[in-house]
Formats: sequence, structure tokens, C-alpha cells
Amino acid sequence: MSRYISAKNRNFVKERAAQTCEYCKVPELFSFIGYEIDHIISLKHGGENSLENLAWACAICSLNKGTDIGTMLLPSQKIIRFFNPRTEDWALHFEVSDALNLPKTEIGEATVKIFQFNQVDRLMERQMLANAGLYPPPDGLLAN
Repeated sequence: MSRYISAKNRNFVKERAAQTCEYCKVPELFSFIGYEIDHIISLKHGGENSLENLAWACAICSLNKGTDIGTMLLPSQKIIRFFNPRTEDWALHFEVSDALNLPKTEIGEATVKIFQFNQVDRLMERQMLANAGLYPPPDGLLAN
């Protein structure tokens, strides 16, 4: 399958996400690093270039996720898939407390673990945004 995604579809994905990372919920406007298209299910795992399989992601979430679709949680050694912004509400799996993105479910826990939502630099960025009243985003963006 081709990796090509048209400019029209890229723009649609960006606007659908309100120019906010669909995983960590940091607005692109306040990032020093550009955002990009992410395949929720990577091409190598059978994902497609369909709009239903594309998410707008910050470079850090995209890099940490890579082509993974899940992870093993310990101590159970249970394999848990990552959060899917096309089919699930963010607020069902995560909550924000003092700029920390905390998991509420196993899917949230798997996503927080691999995407490294609360790594020190990322937490400092969100804390600065929170201090300026810019994080967390409005409830409407947390529901997507």
C-alpha cells in the first residue's frame, strides 16, 4: 500500500483534530516541533491511509508510538492496545491532574507508558501551558 497521503486529507486530519495532538492533547500552536500524520494502525500491521485510520500527532507521541499498536503491561504480562482517537473518547481513558496525563483504564495505562506522556520535559511544557490557562484544552477537545 502506498504511504502517500494527499494534501487535502492531511489538512482534513489536522483540522478535524483542531490542530491538537490527538494523543497527548497539546495544541500545535504552542509546540516548537511540527505535528504530523500518524497511522493509528500502522501500515505494516494492515492499517490503511483511510481517514478513519489517521490521527494528528505531535512528533514526540508519533516517535514514541512508532509502528507499535500496543504494549505489555506488567506484572500481568497482558498485551493491551493503544488508545484509538477515531473510536474512543480521550476522557474515558485519561484525566488531567496538575498537567499530568493520568490513565483511567488499561488502554490509558498502555498509551501513557509507551507515548511517555509524563516524561519530565513534556510535563514541564504542559505545566507552562496550564499556568497560562492553555492546558488542558476545552472539554470538547478532550472528548475526541
